[in-house]
Amino acid sequence: MAGVNKSLTHAKNDTMKKGIYLMIMLAGAGLSCANAQSSVLDLGVRLQKTVNLYSENGIAVSYSDKGLLADRLYFGASYATSRLGTAFHSNAIKQDNYLVSAAWFFRRDHVIRPFVRANGGYFSASYGGKIFDVLPHSSPLLSSDLGISFQTGLPVKIATSLGYNFITGNGLSGPGTLFPVFYQLTVSWNLFDHAKINRHERLARKLKL
Repeated sequence: MAGVNKSLTHAKNDTMKKGIYLMIMLAGAGLSCANAQSSVLDLGVRLQKTVNLYSENGIAVSYSDKGLLADRLYFGASYATSRLGTAFHSNAIKQDNYLVSAAWFFRRDHVIRPFVRANGGYFSASYGGKIFDVLPHSSPLLSSDLGISFQTGLPVKIATSLGYNFITGNGLSGPGTLFPVFYQLTVSWNLFDHAKINRHERLARKLKL
């Protein structure tokens, strides 16, 4: 009987040791994953084209916090202007777009990532003469775009999208150069890139296109 009790005691101790070991392993894995997540701050150049109208170029910045849906939820701001596009050294209307945005990126840790973005902001146009001051020259902006992001092996992200302006104009009820459909190309660099973390991410993305 004593031998049976001793065997049961050993069995319980072994089970407890295995349980503790498993908990330590899980905690370590969780800590490793948490450390692998880092905030992302992308700064880059945006090339934008309104369908049947102007090219507008500028800058864009977006941020994803490691503590809030890391590398999935991004908040951003951008400025695009025809002054750096069609209106550069031409008589085209000089117009400016100021936007803030929130975006959701799908397929984390993959090279090819679809995304959806909501944008809001302010539009202004300069017609180049006081005679045109009676025309609408500013408007709020509300738009959305769908696109694909390519996350390369470097801290470089290339994103292209097709968007729609929900607020437009016809020259009477709003600026006549605020058209509905546009497309974009943004090339950005992650300023918070950490070489050690990205080596692991690059290896993972090679396996998960």
